[in-house]
Amino acid sequence: MSRFFVAMLFALPVLAQDPRQIMEEVQQRQRSDSQHYEGTLEVIGGGNKIATKRWTFDRIGSFGNSKGMLRFTVQAEVKGVGLLIVNHPDRASDQWMWRPAIGREQRIALQDRSTHFFGTDFSFEDLEERDVDQYDFKLLADEGTQWKIESRPRKKSQYTYSYFWIKKDNYTFQKVEAYDAKGLVRTIDYRDYVQIKNIWTARTTEVFDVRRNSHTILKYEKLEYNIPLKEEEF
Repeated sequence: MSRFFVAMLFALPVLAQDPRQIMEEVQQRQRSDSQHYEGTLEVIGGGNKIATKRWTFDRIGSFGNSKGMLRFTVQAEVKGVGLLIVNHPDRASDQWMWRPAIGREQRIALQDRSTHFFGTDFSFEDLEERDVDQYDFKLLADEGTQWKIESRPRKKSQYTYSYFWIKKDNYTFQKVEAYDAKGLVRTIDYRDYVQIKNIWTARTTEVFDVRRNSHTILKYEKLEYNIPLKEEEF
């Protein structure tokens, strides 16, 4: 190969990065074998009425092929409620909710995944992990410090498409807008990032449900990655 040809190659403009590669890098940088969270959920409804709940979350396995257990510890009406999420790399998750009030577990049907999870602004689907291979991506804009990427699910979902804003320097989510056939459903903002065991983690997540004009703010007080957990704990 001539020096002239090599020089011409390096003189060509750098093409925009492939959106799938971006999302794969986001997923790769979040990888851990296990994790443990503790924190609060503040649900801010009409009239700015605030309901605060405390929760713990444990997860084991690789991204998109994992098990997660969310448990409420406070308030009285939700204390003891648990949600087991079994994520699959090729399809929607399986979910079961334990409700102390009735003394049994309840399977969350696929058609019910768009409903709100225990008074929060999250749907059951929002709580699962889906591997990047379950989506098609399109780069919509290069906004200087971040990319705007469109995501469309290949599998059944409550969302028709979503927009992701990804920060370039550390490949973290900054914002998500999720849409169905009728329009914008909810937005999610990620703030207060810190590095924990080399994983950039948002300490605050705020979800806004457009249609019921309600916010849920998650604040993570304790975050740990790659800690000893056992399969039988899930």
